[in-house]
Amino acid sequence: MSDIEERIAQVAFSADGLAPVIVQQWDTREVLMLAWVDAEALRRTLTSGRAVYWSRSRQEYWRKGDTSGHIQVVREARLDCDGDAILLLVEQTGPACHTGTRTCFDTTDLDAVVGTDS
Repeated sequence: MSDIEERIAQVAFSADGLAPVIVQQWDTREVLMLAWVDAEALRRTLTSGRAVYWSRSRQEYWRKGDTSGHIQVVREARLDCDGDAILLLVEQTGPACHTGTRTCFDTTDLDAVVGTDS
């Protein structure tokens, strides 16, 4: 088994063959988006240096920025302690969100109560 295949084999993909990817701007750690990968999308991401995801709605692979020009260049990829989530640190060009905003998390505030440590 090749080194890349060994790394992909560490991922605990869900029953539908997918794993969530939290995407952050590499230098500021700003959370940009959440996406999904299967083993092939992760393989393409790890070997090409560009973020590739699986579109659940279109049922196809998409390399971020191919149509919009808003590319994500991979800086680092990490697996969480359970192996079931991926953190992808990228250099984002332009907006990350399909709505045209910098991040997918800047629209709806759920007005959570701020907790305390007591």
